[in-house]
Amino acid sequence: MGLFDIFSKKDKKDLDQGLTKTRENLFSKLGKAVVGKSKVDEEVLDELEEILITSDVGVDTTIKVIQRIEERVARDKYLGTDELNTLLREEIEALLAENPEGQIKAFDLPEQKKPYVLLVVGVNGVGKTTTIGKLSSQFKQKGKSVVLGAADTFRAAAVDQLKLWGERVGVPVVSHGMNTDPASVAFDAVKYGVENNADIVIIDTAGRLHNKVNLMNELSKIKRVIKKFVEDAPHEVMLVLDGSTGQNALQQAKEFMKTTEISSLTITKLDGTAKGGVVIGISDQLKVPVKYIGVGERVEDLKIFDRKAFVASLFNEPLG
Repeated sequence: MGLFDIFSKKDKKDLDQGLTKTRENLFSKLGKAVVGKSKVDEEVLDELEEILITSDVGVDTTIKVIQRIEERVARDKYLGTDELNTLLREEIEALLAENPEGQIKAFDLPEQKKPYVLLVVGVNGVGKTTTIGKLSSQFKQKGKSVVLGAADTFRAAAVDQLKLWGERVGVPVVSHGMNTDPASVAFDAVKYGVENNADIVIIDTAGRLHNKVNLMNELSKIKRVIKKFVEDAPHEVMLVLDGSTGQNALQQAKEFMKTTEISSLTITKLDGTAKGGVVIGISDQLKVPVKYIGVGERVEDLKIFDRKAFVASLFNEPLG
């Protein structure tokens, strides 16, 4: 499946709009950095370093990008400031390409894994339950049968919210209500999925503080019980992060990865922030596939992350 099978012109337009604040922040600063300068020199690179860090790309990733640009400047001897955008775009795209992409694209599911069991983790407030609702809607639109498991049983709002999404999308939600055993909910959700030949079971989990040992124990228990019905489940553990928190999202991810194995990432709320550069830092630092990004409130604003499309939107260029 090629890039244009996944990303339509409408997807690109939505992405362009969703990254507006990040793009305007980046380019307004870049423009000021090169005023009166004709070539990329040490002073320009120092300014560029500060721009990337303040755009929430992160210190470690910024240093990588600057070093690569320095090497190219040294190799080519002379590079004009009018070439800086191209240099930066190429190096960011190359950096993103070093992170493996997820094996499943465009809401495809492996036929040999049915039901496909997706465990969704993340702290409260990152848009975890909303992401699950949007995913279930898009999977259903692709003709997949979906089952939701309301295993975030410590918040009544989370259970109720998932039930509302189930009603809205028209998919069954397995729930035992609030203050019940999350593993029991996960067990019954997978059992229901198996018995009803579902294509995918998506399980919402508690969004308690990421540094609590209880979370690790709880996720381990959930994994153990669902294996009773699907031996190789969960097939994917997705961590949802709030992009508007910038570098805090990266730190949160690192803490989560200490407690459980994470196989994919979703970064939400990029439309309301100028901190979209955090996607670059998260991808570079964690080497976990960024699978989806959220660029708006609508169901279709949860986009499959395509690094080429992301970089094209970041630099206000057409896809191609």
